[in-house]
Amino acid sequence: MTTSDPHQTIGRRGFLRNATAGVVGVAALGTAAADTARAATAAAGATAGSGRVIAFEGPHQAGILTPPQAAASFVSFDVIAPDRAALKDLFAVLTDRVRALTAGAPVPATDLASPPADSGTLGPLPPADGLTVTVGVGASLFDDHRYGLGARRPAKLAAMPVFPDDDMAHSTELHGDLSLQLCADSRDTVVHALRDITRHTRGAIQARWKIDGTHSAPRPSGAPRNHLGFKDGIANPDTTNQAVTDALVWTHGGADGEPAWTEGGSYQVIRIIRMLVEFWDRVSLDEQERMIGRRRDSGAPLDGSAETDLPAYKADPQGLYVPMNAHIRLANPRTDATASQQILRRGYNYERGLDTDGNLDLGLVFCCYQQDVSRQFAAVQSRLAGEPLVDYISPTGGGYFFALPGVRNPGDTFASGLLAG
Repeated sequence: MTTSDPHQTIGRRGFLRNATAGVVGVAALGTAAADTARAATAAAGATAGSGRVIAFEGPHQAGILTPPQAAASFVSFDVIAPDRAALKDLFAVLTDRVRALTAGAPVPATDLASPPADSGTLGPLPPADGLTVTVGVGASLFDDHRYGLGARRPAKLAAMPVFPDDDMAHSTELHGDLSLQLCADSRDTVVHALRDITRHTRGAIQARWKIDGTHSAPRPSGAPRNHLGFKDGIANPDTTNQAVTDALVWTHGGADGEPAWTEGGSYQVIRIIRMLVEFWDRVSLDEQERMIGRRRDSGAPLDGSAETDLPAYKADPQGLYVPMNAHIRLANPRTDATASQQILRRGYNYERGLDTDGNLDLGLVFCCYQQDVSRQFAAVQSRLAGEPLVDYISPTGGGYFFALPGVRNPGDTFASGLLAG
């Protein structure tokens, strides 16, 4: 899809600008019918889905500190809006749709001669179902020849490099202008939200790549397990402590070279990591545990007895208990010097059937948030280069994005600070 035809460009831009107005118009035409439908389905709608509504407005976007929901989709888009005015329209429409979807708004009534205003996959009264939609922007959106935003690019935002153990030479799942992280308590709620958003933004963005994930229930308790059988995400920073999130997660406008508009945002890293489970399943339990640095059954570090125990690296300077090249020791050495390099992980398992050789395509959608992608994720990744685990995992795609500040009030929109003036 291109914008080289001026007539086509006008049509796309008109479609985008009229998208929200069209929905409002349909609702106005069918107010009485919509009221009747709401009354008829109120009892069922009240208990549909999980019943959770996660607040949309605030200084930060939902879906970052929010505990991971059961289902997720990570989608990268190319922005094809023809100019900056159309880009502003895009973010306005995104704001309206995410606000409505995360609140569980009723479906506007539609006359029989018109296309339905909603896909109908969640019924006439779609629930919020714990939905969050987190919007990020990629470095390519700030190319000067596009929308004139080069001077406003977040200071640490760049295209994700290829790290030494990556397998991305022929990947089609890299980078993008805009990212959406959609998470909800049910898979069909995620699909419904993505379908709604792409319908209302057609002509302004075009999907580049997508991967779906699930957040497993704890088995039997504590952190969920990944496809290697080990508990994942045990050592996250304490997100209930504002001092911690201010130091590790949120960007601060005017600090460290960041533009003022970035206040309250966060850098997002997405990595598609395939796990070569057929090979992993042939490795002894002792070797598996020494590669990870934890017990597979309990999640405890090899020098501890419970998942929540902190590994005592200072008491084990030669790695007699937790090997020096164990994954958890390299990722987080727990020294004063590396304390500021911690990341907030928000990973999901994925399953994509079979590859061309008949092997299972299973893995991890690794997602993390941080204040400074260079100081945090890239520093951790450099320590992990060449670790024993690289024989059993293969990073194949992903990208760096900047998760926008939150929408603060009913008059605000995504990217309002970025596009001001």
